[in-house]
Amino acid sequence: MTSPLGPIELEVITGTIRSAEVEIEAAVERAARSPMIRDQHDYRVGLYDARGRKLTGRSYGSLVEPIFEFFGDDINPGDVFFWNDPYNSAGSCGHIPDLCTTVPIFYGERLLGFAQVFGHHDDVGGCVPGSLPVQVRDQWGEGLVVPPIRLYHKGVLDEQAFRIIERNSRLPEHLRGDLDSEIGACQLGSRRLIELADRYGVEALEGAFDAIIENCAATIRSELLPKIEDGVYTFEDYIECDGFTRKLYALRLTMTKTPEKITLDFTGTDPEAEGPINWAIDYCEGRFVRKWMGPVLRCLADSPERAAEIDINEGVLDVIDVVFPEKGTLVTPHFGRPTGLRFFILIRSLGVFAGALAKATGGRMPADHETIRIWGLHSREKDGRLSLFREVLGGGGPGRPWADGSDVVHIVPNSRNLPAEFSEQRYPVMIERLALRTDSAGAGRRRGGFGYDKRVRVLRDSMLLSNADRSELSPYGVNGGLAGRPYGVSIEDADGNVRSLPGMVDDVPVKAGDVVRLWTSGGGGWGDPLEREPELVAYDVRCGLVTRQAAEADYGVILTQDTPDADVQVDVEATERLREQRRRDREELPMFDRGEHYRKVRSDGGLIWPEGWSDPDDWPAAPAEAASAAAT
Repeated sequence: MTSPLGPIELEVITGTIRSAEVEIEAAVERAARSPMIRDQHDYRVGLYDARGRKLTGRSYGSLVEPIFEFFGDDINPGDVFFWNDPYNSAGSCGHIPDLCTTVPIFYGERLLGFAQVFGHHDDVGGCVPGSLPVQVRDQWGEGLVVPPIRLYHKGVLDEQAFRIIERNSRLPEHLRGDLDSEIGACQLGSRRLIELADRYGVEALEGAFDAIIENCAATIRSELLPKIEDGVYTFEDYIECDGFTRKLYALRLTMTKTPEKITLDFTGTDPEAEGPINWAIDYCEGRFVRKWMGPVLRCLADSPERAAEIDINEGVLDVIDVVFPEKGTLVTPHFGRPTGLRFFILIRSLGVFAGALAKATGGRMPADHETIRIWGLHSREKDGRLSLFREVLGGGGPGRPWADGSDVVHIVPNSRNLPAEFSEQRYPVMIERLALRTDSAGAGRRRGGFGYDKRVRVLRDSMLLSNADRSELSPYGVNGGLAGRPYGVSIEDADGNVRSLPGMVDDVPVKAGDVVRLWTSGGGGWGDPLEREPELVAYDVRCGLVTRQAAEADYGVILTQDTPDADVQVDVEATERLREQRRRDREELPMFDRGEHYRKVRSDGGLIWPEGWSDPDDWPAAPAEAASAAAT
């Protein structure tokens, strides 16, 4: 096919590429060995063109640029490239457990593109099982670091390299099985692009790649950018600990919006940390972080349905620019600084972008969320083998202008918690409770989602790990909405004594019979809680999600006193009186609410802004009529 493709052919090619990525994911899950990959879906896949441009926005993926940087044009059919080095991956492998496998796709002798899988693997060495130590001062304590290498050369496996990688894992059979599944899945994806080239011709297919990417940029410029007022906006958010020091570590953003572009400037971000909360993204023109943050713009689409249709692929690079501070900050760390818990600042980057956009759109952005943290237990089997029970736990999603937040959502695409039955069969644990956490959601006209309430009885002496932020700070509310409740973890012994733990801990002893209780954070609320429909509040009370006390304190809703919670009704007249009184007595609503811990830190002088930086929270909520229009 030599003529330009029409819109129907282009849509077919686009859909086929997306379907091929789904097929790659299915192949990984069917053959992988580790629960982290196979069951919890903590991995990403991607199809790229020959220039390394990602063709879909289904998953944020890694980058292909390390291949060009380290191997140039020496790319052959049958090659498989591999790396996990945070400082030699063009900013795309944020921490060492993320292993990246990439297969070049050839049509005859012509390089057509690349298929890639990268995922969070169970263990790649380091000083703590699971390779996410909290108290570590450099990346070599986090595990085996592999710069970009050729794991297969023209179809021949480098057995020596593979043995080195496998030998450095406490769970080598998991690692080998996962890598084999990922390589096989990439090869499957390669065949799907070759089939497209057979059907349409290489020239036409490469023209379709260009059109797919150009359409993304054009859609953002025509549909989303006009909804953001031109200007300069600042926002910041925080990580509460680096593993050694409990203080607020600030990620700061200055967003400059023009009719054609958005520039994101991280100047003012705090210095690099001693512990593993750094994120090395100042490589390759910041392409990874620009593509990672770009999908936030979809929140400005005309409807949720339209947002789901907008694919943020490589074309977003034509719309978003980034400016980094000099070396030595949380996002520009020096080589070797630890990065294992970089997912804290990864999520903060979405929050600072959304916060700046909230200012620029009259509050028409979702609130904050903390929808990833990792906890686990490790012990030894009778034969000495490691038992590593570990979960990526989600939390409440953000309240949005158009809807309440989703409950216990996971930010990793399509990821999920471990089923209780699987956990109990495979590990020495008993899941005694798995429920939604009452009153965890931030109140608002559209409340946040609820976090987990999980209780796990430990059946063998073990060591507990917790890699969690937002254990003191709360996910912020927007446009008058209230903050959600933070994460918590505690251990209850056989005598009923309860010991609360920080969010970030390594190797805390847990005795057989002890109960570990985990609460994950609720999403921030959106909009004035006094504007929420009273019947929706009563419904949440009937479901056991909101207490009567919170209904009155947060929403100003009075419920009937002579009925059980399951049958409760709204006292309409008392509710209207209470709400009217509160509206008269309160001050102007703020655009952002960060919760009680933030207010305490601030009042105690724990926040120090750089010279020339003003309080980014000094911004009022949008007027009620504007908020109503946004919600509609």
